[in-house]
Amino acid sequence: MLRNTYIHIPGIGSTTERRIWESGIKSWEEYLENQDVVKIPRTKRRSLLPAVEESIEQLSEGNHLFFAYHLPSGLQWRAYRHFIERTAYVDIETTGLSTECDKITMIGIYNGKETKTYIRGINLEEAAAELAKYKQLITFNGTRFDLPFIEHEFPGFFNHLHIDLLYPLKKIGYSGGLKKIEVELGIERSDETAGITGFDAVRLWNRYERGDEKALDQLVKYNQEDVVNLEKIIRITYPLMMDREMNQI
Repeated sequence: MLRNTYIHIPGIGSTTERRIWESGIKSWEEYLENQDVVKIPRTKRRSLLPAVEESIEQLSEGNHLFFAYHLPSGLQWRAYRHFIERTAYVDIETTGLSTECDKITMIGIYNGKETKTYIRGINLEEAAAELAKYKQLITFNGTRFDLPFIEHEFPGFFNHLHIDLLYPLKKIGYSGGLKKIEVELGIERSDETAGITGFDAVRLWNRYERGDEKALDQLVKYNQEDVVNLEKIIRITYPLMMDREMNQI
């Protein structure tokens, strides 16, 4: 999808992008070879040529920041497959909802192969270095929740493409919370964590602070399933996101 994206180019909106798609062009390389068949003003065609060439170069160099800075936040999911090897699925637990009054208790990170858990009072400070290894972060409601909390904890950490699944999922018909969407997609939780909510996660942390180590174990398990399930969700729904986008032609 990214290689047939033009909306990141200054001066190019969704109308021009769709005109290119309607011409049957399916990649930047095809555009360079067939740009004359696209019915757009000459001024836009002149600006598109060097911009498409630059996009090809930036992607070949793996420069995620070029696309992070230029792609609209709601469309950064288009870059998913191109940076999948440097992707972290991220979820946090907190003591509440306010970045000013509450604090992170746990950050879970899954890289597609293993989960890593960073816990306040144990190793939370190591999370920033782990996050810095990745080019792309995937969250659910991370724009409004996870990322502001992490930024408050580690100022200046954010240097990534970011796919907040909340928004593209809504566009393909999946609304509500993460657990509801998991059920609709047939993703099952373990018996140990089934039915646990974000509010329960706060209570589990409070129990741990009072000395209940089993509560921490359960919270870690809950958080790990959150991040692993983010990958399952995008693998299932990414083709649906592409189909919706292209079928609007």
